[in-house]
Amino acid sequence: MTPAPVSISSLLSATRCSRRFQSTKSLPGVQQEAVQELPFLTPRSVGIWLMMSSTLVFAIVVVGGVTRLTESGLSITEWRPITGVVPPLSAAEWEAEFDKYKKTPEFKMLNSTATLSDFKFIFFMEWSHRLLGRLLGVAFVGPLVYFGLRRKISRPQFAQLLGLGTLIGAQGALGWYMVQSGLDEKLMEEPGAVPRVSQYRLAAHLGMALALYAGMFATGLAIIKDWKFSRGSPSIPPDVVKNDLRLFDQVGLKKVRRGAWAVTGLVFLTALSGAFVAGLDAGLLYNEFPLMGGRLAPPADELFSSSYAKNTDGSDLWWRNIFENPTTVQFDHRVLATTTYFSTFALWLYSRRPVFVNSLPPLTRTAMTAAFAMANVQVLLGISTLLYLVPVPLAAAHQAGSVLLLSAMLHVLATLRRPGHAARAWRSLLANKGQKKN
Repeated sequence: MTPAPVSISSLLSATRCSRRFQSTKSLPGVQQEAVQELPFLTPRSVGIWLMMSSTLVFAIVVVGGVTRLTESGLSITEWRPITGVVPPLSAAEWEAEFDKYKKTPEFKMLNSTATLSDFKFIFFMEWSHRLLGRLLGVAFVGPLVYFGLRRKISRPQFAQLLGLGTLIGAQGALGWYMVQSGLDEKLMEEPGAVPRVSQYRLAAHLGMALALYAGMFATGLAIIKDWKFSRGSPSIPPDVVKNDLRLFDQVGLKKVRRGAWAVTGLVFLTALSGAFVAGLDAGLLYNEFPLMGGRLAPPADELFSSSYAKNTDGSDLWWRNIFENPTTVQFDHRVLATTTYFSTFALWLYSRRPVFVNSLPPLTRTAMTAAFAMANVQVLLGISTLLYLVPVPLAAAHQAGSVLLLSAMLHVLATLRRPGHAARAWRSLLANKGQKKN
């Protein structure tokens, strides 16, 4: 009589039972010792939870961009992580919040004619951004504790995910630190100062959000792909599985992998430079493309103006212009964006070479095509945002596009990633059983 097929779900259940109670139910066709010695394989549900968490981070980044574009970020003058979840409910509470805002440099210098109705709009923009951050904390920490107690994740992975959870809290603190820079009364004393948050802190806030997103997205994707790999058909012989895995060790594929990492780094760096553009309102200068004032690059004395140097010897001339001069910041962003676009194109073109027809995983070629397509969309969004003087919908779409392009490149890397040790072990066990049956 032919034994019933063994599913990976039943194997996983048996293994978890073994680790908790040192006993398992017999599995037809599979030796008990083989099951007990298998490494821990994280279930797909953990990967789905991480992908959903990364979607929340994506929403927070987009809403944060809209908050910045509508100049709403300085409307809430206090950081109350717990009680701040409830907005003002009565007319008296709204007046009290509005009075606090009236004391800020932004109100005194820019919005002195704002009404309570105007204030409510910018308040709810910032409140929504903070509420999403709180929701992310609950949606991440709660399931993390559950998965940990249920032993659905290994101890090293729990520590890794706990680090991401800590990063969520740090991100909230960094956000408030950023807001404080725009509430500083010293802005009233600086000639020509504009009441806005520090571009350095804004870039750090965005950079941490992107790192958090990448960590959740990449980890979740790896877990799901490992799970799918481990569930490969039991009828596939072990030697076929090994041959499939040898693809990941080929020299050509390693070059593609290194190129994909380089492009992913460029995408991240370009997004960070965009934070400096937003922080300095540099997108409102030189609203033309590809030229800047009829030239490929502005004059050198404008790119490296001595007026931005604060040291008497001018030793800070270069780096202050790079990070504080709106003209230089926009030029740098253009250069990085153009480099990123052509690097993505070169990587896509390289992957279409005949030598990779049989060696490059088909999913990798599809992922690279999607990444290059997203790069084209992102370039069009960036140019349109510049030409139309940074309208909120286009600028928000451009910021969302940067995260989507980063996602596309992370997916390319995921397709080039060799399946984890646990996934290979489970796949091998099922393949061996399928071969014995045949």
